[in-house]
Amino acid sequence: MLKVDVLCITLTSPIKIGIYQENRLITTIQSDEKSSDVLPVIFKNILNEYEVEKLFYANGPGSFMAIKVAYIFLKSLSILKKIPLFAVDAFYFNKNQPIKAIGKLYFVKIDQEIKTQKIETAPQSEFTLPDVLDYNEFSTNTTPLYMIGAVG
Repeated sequence: MLKVDVLCITLTSPIKIGIYQENRLITTIQSDEKSSDVLPVIFKNILNEYEVEKLFYANGPGSFMAIKVAYIFLKSLSILKKIPLFAVDAFYFNKNQPIKAIGKLYFVKIDQEIKTQKIETAPQSEFTLPDVLDYNEFSTNTTPLYMIGAVG
C-alpha cells in the first residue's frame, strides 16, 4: 500500500483534499457536499487505498462549523489510527488574502497576527492545495482558530 500524507481544506465550499507522496501532490479530491457528510466517505476510500502517515488541515479562520467538523473528525481519526495531526492557518492556502468572516468583516493576517477588518470590496480569494507541502509551515498545535468572540 502506498504511504501518503493527507491535507484537508474544509473552510469553504468546495472542500479540497490533497493526497501527497514525499511532499508532492499526487491526487486531488474536491466536493461541494457538507464536510460532515462527505469526510467519512472520502476518508473511507483513502484509508482503503493508502497507508496514511500524516494528516494536515487548515485550522481557520473560516466557517465555525466547518472548522469544528474537520477538527473533531481529523483529531478522532488521528487518535484512533495513531496518525499524527498537524495544522496551519488558512492564509497559507490563499496567498495571505482576506478571508470572509461575517457581513463586511474579513479576517486579515498582518505580521503573523490574525485580526478582523471591515473591507468594502474584498478581493476574491480561493484556497488552493500546494503542489509541494512545506512541513515546516505546520504545527502540532491543531486547536481550531475560531477568531470571532461573542457578538454583543
